Amino acid sequence: MTDPALDFELGLVALGNHAFEGNNNCYVLGLEDGATTTLVDTGVASDDTRRQLQEGLAEYDLAFADIERILLTHHHADHTGLAGEIQAESGCPVNVHEADAPLVAQDPEAMAAQEDRLRNAIDEWGMPEEKQEELLAFLDGSAGMDGEAPEVTTFEDGDTFDLGSVELEAVHMPGHAAGLAGFAFEGRDGEELFSGDALLPYYTPNVGGADIRVDGALEQYLDALVDIISRQYTRAWPGHRGPIIDPPGRAADIISHHRDRTERVVGVLDDGPATPWEVSAELFGSLSFIHILHGPGEAFAHLEHLLDAGVVTRTGRAFELLESEPNLDSLFPDVPAALAVGRHPGH
Repeated sequence: MTDPALDFELGLVALGNHAFEGNNNCYVLGLEDGATTTLVDTGVASDDTRRQLQEGLAEYDLAFADIERILLTHHHADHTGLAGEIQAESGCPVNVHEADAPLVAQDPEAMAAQEDRLRNAIDEWGMPEEKQEELLAFLDGSAGMDGEAPEVTTFEDGDTFDLGSVELEAVHMPGHAAGLAGFAFEGRDGEELFSGDALLPYYTPNVGGADIRVDGALEQYLDALVDIISRQYTRAWPGHRGPIIDPPGRAADIISHHRDRTERVVGVLDDGPATPWEVSAELFGSLSFIHILHGPGEAFAHLEHLLDAGVVTRTGRAFELLESEPNLDSLFPDVPAALAVGRHPGH
């Protein structure tokens, strides 16, 4: 597609995703002569998605063998699944943040540790046995979506990638995933961002259940949102759905959303101690498929945030309020202050 606000050509291939959260975006960069042909994310490893990506790339006169670099925003299969297959055909490097690299590479020890961590978490959250079995069956049925394991090259926050047509800066934004990273670049009207699942236009990225490795998931995610606000990005290109024309405003909305959700969690605990599973039932109702994991994981992230702030205490699986009507202001960023200290004056 052609965007007059960009100094380089940006391609987009929309990919179906029936297993998880709707359509994915695969961005195609380096379409100019002499530039490094690059994909940002690849979609899930399914026959339909593979065909869609091949057909979408063909519109730019590209095949898998023509890809010269892959940049991955995080380890989830709907963003990484086809990376290994593309690498096998093209020999291109697959770049991912160091925190997510073992899972993308499907390292046996990392995968086994993740499995153990999952089973321990869903038990500690108080998830009923029948829902645990339903969740594990769903995840087992989705196992092939990871695709062929690529060899990965790691990067850190602040590393840059010169594609010839544009330079990208890796921006670590943990919360939804331990190694979630966006890629910032200069557009004509200011700095823009490939945001992966750190910033989405219509729903809020799950924290707590989407990557159970993340300690203090909500706090880390709030910090990432404040960074999005302070950098004053003029546009974000998310991992799902259409571009975000006001990233600081969207980040501020998500912070407000999480404050409201924390208030709802406190409201549940007003009725007495509750497990993360019981809190999630009050917040989200009946859950199925991947949401069996995401619901109590999100509840746990908020309870953990309250626990770290000394607002609640924990006994076994249950959390209990230490005082009624706690002041939550100190638990959340001062959004107006964050907006006032943007890195780019005048935006």
